[in-house]
Amino acid sequence: MLQPEQIIQNRYKLERQLGNNAARQTWLATYLSVDDGKDSHVVVKLLAFGGTVQWDDLKLFEREAQILKHLEHAKIPKYIDYFSIDDRVLWFGLVEEYIPGNSLKDLLVQGKRFTEKEVHKIATEVLNILIYLHNLNPAVLHRDIKPSNLILGEDKEIYLVDFGAVQDKAAKEGVTFTVVGTYGYAPMEQFGGKAVPASDLYGLGATIIHLLTGIPPADLPVRDLKIQFHDKVNINDNFLAWIEKVLEPSVERRLSNATEALKALESNSLSNKAASNIFQPFRKPNYSLVKIKKTFNKLNIVLPRKEIDNIRVIALIVKYLIISGFGLAFFSLSGIGLVTGMLPTLGITVPLLLIWLAAIDQCIISDFANHRICFNEDDFRIELWIFTFRRSIKSGKIRDIRDVFQSIIRLGKEDNLQLESHQEKEMITIQTVNKRFSFGIGLSAQECLWIAQEIKDWLRGR
Repeated sequence: MLQPEQIIQNRYKLERQLGNNAARQTWLATYLSVDDGKDSHVVVKLLAFGGTVQWDDLKLFEREAQILKHLEHAKIPKYIDYFSIDDRVLWFGLVEEYIPGNSLKDLLVQGKRFTEKEVHKIATEVLNILIYLHNLNPAVLHRDIKPSNLILGEDKEIYLVDFGAVQDKAAKEGVTFTVVGTYGYAPMEQFGGKAVPASDLYGLGATIIHLLTGIPPADLPVRDLKIQFHDKVNINDNFLAWIEKVLEPSVERRLSNATEALKALESNSLSNKAASNIFQPFRKPNYSLVKIKKTFNKLNIVLPRKEIDNIRVIALIVKYLIISGFGLAFFSLSGIGLVTGMLPTLGITVPLLLIWLAAIDQCIISDFANHRICFNEDDFRIELWIFTFRRSIKSGKIRDIRDVFQSIIRLGKEDNLQLESHQEKEMITIQTVNKRFSFGIGLSAQECLWIAQEIKDWLRGR
């Protein structure tokens, strides 16, 4: 059992505990120097392996030590030592520089209310730290930006501490991950194991709201996954628009990196006009053939089939003549195989025939199918229809929906035969707790924004 005045590794004298957790302890300690005789304060973080602490926790702890060891920034604590102690309980220890000062969380608890000018300065200093981290190769993501991890030093500068949730490699598809971050400060993509530099910006935005309102973001109301705080602050419109932009629930709409965010913050590039454009309602484009029917407990969206003009008619005739030609060749070859007893030939044509049938099926879907999206009180369905026949259904629960937004698909990264050229295509995505449902590939950006807004308005009005 660790206790004050205890000396570990013959050079770290524990003084007082900074973090109160039996398995994860953080101590202020005195570094008993034997070189120059000058003692100094350090922070000793200790992890007790076993019990509730498993391999994933240890890997995060070791990753923190390894990354901190290679960071060189004046506003990040310096790495000093890493060790293990086997004394009935196996402890792993990380020693780092002590930053004298108070965390922003401690100041909030003490009743401190931050002015807009103070918060603006804090945001600028944190962004400069994030620019350093994100520009490393590979980029280092903190993934736990919050008031308790930001220290206002005695020199009145901001320091970023606690790299226990740090990530230095992009997440891979299909690989198990450990969920890290703090509820209210971590964006949705982070809980899905897909943190990006913009994820740290969200944490900064949530922190700023906490500083300005004095209320933890998790305790503020949420609408359409957006934290509602306007009525609790009185700040410059440009700063307000900037905060909204770093707090976008959809990572595609958020400011993408710290450099871009700092430039926008310093230049006031998100003007009143820009801010109003962000929240401007989207209307149905005049050219759109999408049909939407809404009632209080039902929402039906019918997407059009591809338009057929003279050129497209000719293209379809040529395509299906070619496919039919292959089909006739298959049947002829099959007939010869049956008459002559050439079973090997027949054995080859059967798989080819199946491929031919699959090709016809996919061509019909691509050319003549359309989607219908249906919402009721409990569920939603994305249905694929070919003329009057319902071909397939994807479904989910209304209660699981977390966001609806316009997104982009690129040829080669998604398997979709409706993509006809090597360009980006717009679509609408419904993000649920653990899955994404996409539809409307090939619609215009304006149509996608309009449909996404209609769905969100209906969900909000239920």
